[in-house]
Amino acid sequence: MFFLTAVPTESFWKNPLLLSSISSFFFAQFIKAVIVLTSGRGSRLKAAFEALFWRTGGMPSSHASLVSALATATAIEEGVTSNIFIITLFLALIVMRDAMGVRRSSGVQAKTLNILGFKIAEKSDYEYHPIKEIQGHTPLEVVVGSFLGILIAAAYAYL
Repeated sequence: MFFLTAVPTESFWKNPLLLSSISSFFFAQFIKAVIVLTSGRGSRLKAAFEALFWRTGGMPSSHASLVSALATATAIEEGVTSNIFIITLFLALIVMRDAMGVRRSSGVQAKTLNILGFKIAEKSDYEYHPIKEIQGHTPLEVVVGSFLGILIAAAYAYL
């Protein structure tokens, strides 16, 4: 209970690390929704809503945007020689590598398993329940998300 009463809430909500990180995440999600709306694929409004609030993957990477904004804002606030910047830098690198490596590979494997499962189900009486295809990111999506996060953190710091 002490922690809740000891946190100065006004300064917490004005923290540039928090603001730039959250803003970059939601701005990246908003860009994804706009891309879905303008792409002309399927039910655009429903797909845009899903892209805004739920779906993973796509251009730009909101994960990369968030961690890049966090690392950039930390570098600006604390300096590039600070321990906390080094921590946020490596956190960002791990998240970005995971987004385009492990998560992408898992999504490709899940898609292949679903194709095989449906083919087997067609040829037999087996009822196949598809597994979730978690979509990762391409390197370009991660790079664009990273640049977005850097720009938003710089905007909070210098504008």
